[in-house]
Parts: sequence; structure tokens; C-alpha cells
Amino acid sequence: LNAAPGRAPRQQVRFLPSLAPGGGGAVELVAARVPVLADHPLVRGPRFRKLKIGAGHRLDVKASGVFVLGIGHGNKLLTDLYNCHLTKVYTVGGLFGKATDDFSDTGNLVEKTTFDHITREKLERILAVIQGTNQKALLLYSNIDMKTQEAYELAVRGLIRPMGKTPPIITAIRCLQFAPPEFQLEIHCLHETQQYLRKMVHEIGLELKSSAVCTRVRRTRDGVFTADDALPRTQWNLQSIQEAIQNCQLKVQTELERTL
Repeated sequence: LNAAPGRAPRQQVRFLPSLAPGGGGAVELVAARVPVLADHPLVRGPRFRKLKIGAGHRLDVKASGVFVLGIGHGNKLLTDLYNCHLTKVYTVGGLFGKATDDFSDTGNLVEKTTFDHITREKLERILAVIQGTNQKALLLYSNIDMKTQEAYELAVRGLIRPMGKTPPIITAIRCLQFAPPEFQLEIHCLHETQQYLRKMVHEIGLELKSSAVCTRVRRTRDGVFTADDALPRTQWNLQSIQEAIQNCQLKVQTELERTL
């Protein structure tokens, strides 16, 4: 940023001595515009000495995907987005047939089980129960009377959300792939942690009279930000970051106006 072209220095009016026309050695004061030396880089020093960067919803070391950062004024916008209680979307992989101490496939093995009796229909039945239970919790924590006009208008706009911090809530869950022993879920949720999602895979295995571990947790959406907005590690440079900020400004502003 400091190496980028800077703004032109401010100008000020000074009355400078100058030889009067006609000769004779007479001197007069002439108004002239000169740069303000206080704005000169050699006087001012580097324009940026520190840059405040804030983290949004965090990802643990075993998860991947969309991770939102705020730079400068963006830190306040991160707080505003947090207060919107926007939904996050994950792609979660699972593996039937074993259980570990930390619910991931890299943990210490606790037991092995059979999984031949598990079908996609049984799995989807469990997912429907999970979603139904969490939908009731979502309505409970939203503090909205569902018989009012306000509730109807919020439901139409898709803005029924908790009013404050709540336990993790699953707003939608579906099976993307089922190829035993492997399966893959898409989970829409609020106020979750990645470890909570791994534990949920473990509990799904128990409900199906088997066991399961989580093989991957990848966040594909964080509120208004999707994987298409994210910068891979090879694009962590000034130009790409500036373009990403500019491309997301309107999206963030629109969501804040719609929600807050």
C-alpha cells in the first residue's frame, strides 16, 4: 500500500517575493500556489504504519472453506453482519462403520460397527427429524408471535432468525451423496462450531444403529459471501484483495439494509 501511488499533496496560497516588472530592482509580493510540505512523504513518513484486520466466523484447523476478514472500517461491518445472524452453509463428509474420540476420521479409533443395513431412505428420514426439531427451535428463539402479520412478512422475506445468541440451530440439512460407507451432507446452520457438526455426524451414525466419523468440513457460504468471493492462497496480494473488497461492498450494504 505504501508503494502504491499516493494522493497529490495539498496546495496552499503563499505570497512570495518577486522582482517587479520594469526593472529597477524593486520587489513585490506575488500570490502563488505551493504544495504543503507537511504532506511530503519525507516529512509525513509512510502513510500506513499499521492495518487493523478482524476475523469473522472462525474455522478450526481441521475445517476449510470461506473465511471472512475485515480490514479497517470493515471490522465494524463484520460486527453488523454478525448481528444479522446470517445462515452459513457447510459441506460435511461422513464415513459409516467406525467411531473415534474426537468424531473425525483422524482421531483415535474407539469402535468398529457394521453398516450394511443403512439405506439412503433411512438416512434421509433421520435428517428430516433433525431439521424438523431445529425448525421448532428456530421459531422459539426468534421471539416472534407466529400468528401476527409481522411474522408473515418476515417469513416471506426469509428473515425469521434468532434475536440473540442461541445454541446451534440447523435450518436445513440434506444428503448430497450416498455411497456406503461414505456419504456427504449439505448443512445450513446458525451459531454452530465445526466440532458441533462433527459430533452431529457421530450422532447420525448412532441413530442408524451404527457409527460414523466426519471426514471433512468445508464452509461454502458465510452469510452473503460464497466460495466464488473467496481468494485462494495464490491470490493473496494487494490487487486481488482490493478487487475483492470492491466487488463485495454492494452485496454487504444491501444485506445490512435489508436485515437491520
